[in-house]
Amino acid sequence: MADYKDPENTLLMETTQGPVVIEMKPDLAPQHVARIKELVRDGFYDGIVFHRVIDGFMAQTGCPQGTGTGGSGKKLKAEFNAHKHARGTCSMARAMDPNSGDSQFFICFADAPWLDGQYTAWGEVIEGMDNVDKIKRGEPVVNPDKITSLKVAADA
Repeated sequence: MADYKDPENTLLMETTQGPVVIEMKPDLAPQHVARIKELVRDGFYDGIVFHRVIDGFMAQTGCPQGTGTGGSGKKLKAEFNAHKHARGTCSMARAMDPNSGDSQFFICFADAPWLDGQYTAWGEVIEGMDNVDKIKRGEPVVNPDKITSLKVAADA
């Protein structure tokens, strides 16, 4: 296993397109990072598809129904921060209510400055962005790619 600077705040994601490593940022969004780790350790994300993937924008996942309509059932209070929504940024999806983030998140394919301060950025891809780029596009995605497993590096 690689030597990550903070294994407790590093996610190892296996997707149908290959591995992706995400560095979480508890200094920016402590409640979001804590909840994501809780869901990861419960195996919540294993097998979940990338249900909404927009070319040049982002890949969204985290809905147990695979449709974008579901979550874990626990809403999170927004933790908007100064982190820019740049290529590789991981941020929480939400409904119109800023405090409606749950389990769905997205990874930016490109810079998306209009999201800055509107969505809770909680991490960034540090390895495997080339694999994120390969995720099948669509709204909804036909035969979507999925997260085959997601683990906290400290547990791997």
